[in-house]
Amino acid sequence: MKAEYDLSKMKSRKNPYARKLKKQITLRLDPEVLQYFKQKSAENGIPYQTLINLYLQDCRNARRNLKMKWAP
Repeated sequence: MKAEYDLSKMKSRKNPYARKLKKQITLRLDPEVLQYFKQKSAENGIPYQTLINLYLQDCRNARRNLKMKWAP
């Protein structure tokens, strides 16, 4: 193995997996909701952000619709 490699002649290319990467967003949650997911994540050994993502994926896959009525 060489001590140093010359990478200046290397051709760059797009990451073929970039489409599948997660997108960072800002999401405002009630403290109680965040605490709930953090508690569940501690119980299951899954990071809370991953747990929220898995829950939302499950809602999408099951095609769940919200049944809410906003106060006038």
